Amino acid sequence: MAEEKELTLHLVKTGSCGEIEVFVQGDLDLAKKEERCTFLTVHDIGSNHLDIVEFTKHVAMQGITNRSVFLHVSIPGQNLGEQDLNPDARFPTMQALGECLVTVLDKLEIKYALGLGVGAGSNIIARFAMKNQSRVLGTILIHPTSTSAGMVEHVRDQIINWKLESVGHNPTAEQYLVFHKFGYQVEKAKDKTKAMNEYKERLHNQLNPRNLKMYVEAFMNRTDISHKLASELSCDILIITGSKSSFLHSVETMYTHCNPAKCSILRIDDVGDVMFEATESSAQSILLFCQGLGYLTSLGIGGNRSRSGSINPPEKHLNISMAEYDKPNVKRLSLSARGDSEH
Repeated sequence: MAEEKELTLHLVKTGSCGEIEVFVQGDLDLAKKEERCTFLTVHDIGSNHLDIVEFTKHVAMQGITNRSVFLHVSIPGQNLGEQDLNPDARFPTMQALGECLVTVLDKLEIKYALGLGVGAGSNIIARFAMKNQSRVLGTILIHPTSTSAGMVEHVRDQIINWKLESVGHNPTAEQYLVFHKFGYQVEKAKDKTKAMNEYKERLHNQLNPRNLKMYVEAFMNRTDISHKLASELSCDILIITGSKSSFLHSVETMYTHCNPAKCSILRIDDVGDVMFEATESSAQSILLFCQGLGYLTSLGIGGNRSRSGSINPPEKHLNISMAEYDKPNVKRLSLSARGDSEH
């Protein structure tokens, strides 16, 4: 698991979601000056921001991470060693969580960001992007859903919530969360046994089961946003999923409701958790997506080497540094709310 020693904690007070912990990875001052690609991330249920931090520290993500700043949002009560949340305080809805993220950008003085969400976090990022079109340059949604919970999912989650509340972590709850994270029949795969055991151990030792129950319940009670996607999710969208993802059908349903001119989908065969099982492919697709937006253009496809050895920058940029070449050209981005879209 990733460590927090390279992260800077910022506490952001919001109106509807209380105090939000945001862990900054990278040089925030450069992000404020719009000299770094800035990602706003939200994690899945059964995890916290450290899962995404671990992904960003993989060698396949090295080039992106070295030239970017990440604002990792920790959903209330999901951090390591958390005490029980106030049972009398209402846990925020998915919509409230999405809407409060703009406060994070405001308090940290970030004008624009790319959203990156995983699972339940991708639903939150999508809601944020729909509500704040002028602040979002693009969204990367990993295993996203846009529909409300179906009957089977609803009953299953009710059982899991009861067990988390009454007896803490238990094999049934752990099995469900492993299924949610890794997909169908993954426990039969010998090469994933170690990762699953580590995941179960972390669930048992580090996540507060009653707080986890609140996040699971908020996800279970999510509203359907499918009908709004084509008109309100106006930024460029990259969806990444695995063929063994537990939410594959819901992911593809979301894709069909997005504006096809704005949305691309990457389906990776034979994996459930694309961040863990297909890191290289995920990192490459994220890099290509960012480059399509005008970010990280000095990086080669491998993500860890300069493009200068193979593809030269345009002639008018020959005298600028690689750091300047990585700086995004915001005017070329498709932000319809600002009226400066260029194609």
